Amino acid sequence: MLRLRRAELEERIAADTARLLRVEIRLTTIATEGRMHPEEVLLKPIPSTRVAELTAVAAGYEGEDIGPVIQPLFAELCRRLDAAGVKVAGYGIARYEPEADGRVIVHAELEVAAETGDGHDFAVVDLPEIEQAATIIHRGSMEKVGPTFQTLAHWIDEHGYRGVGLAREVSIDCPEGDYDNWVTELQMTVTRA
Repeated sequence: MLRLRRAELEERIAADTARLLRVEIRLTTIATEGRMHPEEVLLKPIPSTRVAELTAVAAGYEGEDIGPVIQPLFAELCRRLDAAGVKVAGYGIARYEPEADGRVIVHAELEVAAETGDGHDFAVVDLPEIEQAATIIHRGSMEKVGPTFQTLAHWIDEHGYRGVGLAREVSIDCPEGDYDNWVTELQMTVTRA
């Protein structure tokens, strides 16, 4: 009985700690609202890219919904690529497609030089070129990406653009286990408002 009670308390502490982290992130976002972000927003085209991908569905677009879906997807995609002998040829990309019911299709993708087709237990697809994307570099854990997203959204509005769809995340440098030193480019397809 005591072991069961201890497990219940540990579970409750973990859930409270996660909630506290989300509150701290939101407070940081509010505190930095209206301030300039140290990174510059760039408007640029994004070339077509061939990727291997796995997809799944998340309950929503919030971090607590995406994180538990995207992390295992990337791990499984890496395992499948290794098993197939397919080498990663570039960056990791996380893309999201909203569903009418609020859920989100999550795409975990890695750039590859493999041929498209059905010979694998993962998809190999060509992402289309994006004519114009507003981009910004985020440094640190994706759990703390809120202020960077906010800077990107403000820039888009202030410069007469509107975002199309949801932003995608390109993992430029993600040292394993060192989330504070991750470097991720956020890319938002834009058109003139």
